[in-house]
Amino acid sequence: MNIKSAALLLAASTITLLSCGPRKQATTEVKEVIPNVKTTVTANQKVSVDNTYSVTLQAYAVNNIAPQTAGRIVSIKAEIGDNVRKGQVLAEMERTNLDQAELQLKNAESEYTRTKALYEKGGVSKSDFEAVELNYKVRKSAYQNLKENTILKSPLDGVVTARNYDQGDMYAMASPIFMVQQINPLKALVSISEKDYSLLKKGVKAEIVTEALPGKTFSGQVALIHPTIDPATHTVTAEINIPNASRELRPGMYGNARVIFGSANRILIPDYSIVKQQGSGVKTVFVLEEDNTVSVRVIELGRHLGGNYEVLSGLEEGETIVISGHGALRSGTKVNVIQ
Repeated sequence: MNIKSAALLLAASTITLLSCGPRKQATTEVKEVIPNVKTTVTANQKVSVDNTYSVTLQAYAVNNIAPQTAGRIVSIKAEIGDNVRKGQVLAEMERTNLDQAELQLKNAESEYTRTKALYEKGGVSKSDFEAVELNYKVRKSAYQNLKENTILKSPLDGVVTARNYDQGDMYAMASPIFMVQQINPLKALVSISEKDYSLLKKGVKAEIVTEALPGKTFSGQVALIHPTIDPATHTVTAEINIPNASRELRPGMYGNARVIFGSANRILIPDYSIVKQQGSGVKTVFVLEEDNTVSVRVIELGRHLGGNYEVLSGLEEGETIVISGHGALRSGTKVNVIQ
């Protein structure tokens, strides 16, 4: 055997030994990581159905006090800021015409009394009596009208908010002598969305807060609902009456009125359970399925109540949602629910 043949035999033997020897194969096992999550079961809760509106308080009623004709103001009996009662005299005009009308009324009344007695005895005809009676009624009406326009009285309980003339001035019919406003109660007009129209009823409660009186809440209720809906704004106007016996509130104050339409059952979920899609504004939650996987559910939210959101659509009572540990979840991810 030559040297070359011996080398080939040795190489073949080496290969045979290596192929027959034990083999070690390195294998890497990938272990699936199941995320831990916390969940809660959705349930209906009774919540207040309400909405808040910006309002400016108004006097319940406003009266301009002035006579029907021009004349001299003899006396002024009230000042701005005075609280006045219904029927209280505020001013008196010159009485010349009133005194004449009073004399004419007295004469007409005497004539009426005399003629009536004669008519009842058959001393005068019916037509003569009716003419005297008519004259008496006309004189009486004229006197009452002159009296109301000479002795000016407040037609309501309220406060004097304007006085435009002084004693001795000639009233020229340019502006009222006084303005009297009724401020107990006050009122506020609110524009209610037509979607809430079916919930709006007389007597619905309201809470009013003002910037001028921070920390104080005043109660009111809907007293009047306008019969039409504005086609431009799709709102209906409602009038809220606000008792103001303490007179803390004043016309012109700005504030907010929370109109409480009633209560309803709503699903509330924690705000930290909601996943907000960046850029789109879409709100979603992860819902736990029966096989312990999660699915993404788009929901519509209502009001933020404390630490919860009101769910308007997208979830049903009794469904289980993820409230913690959803940072790395995707639809179809298997999860481990922990307490």
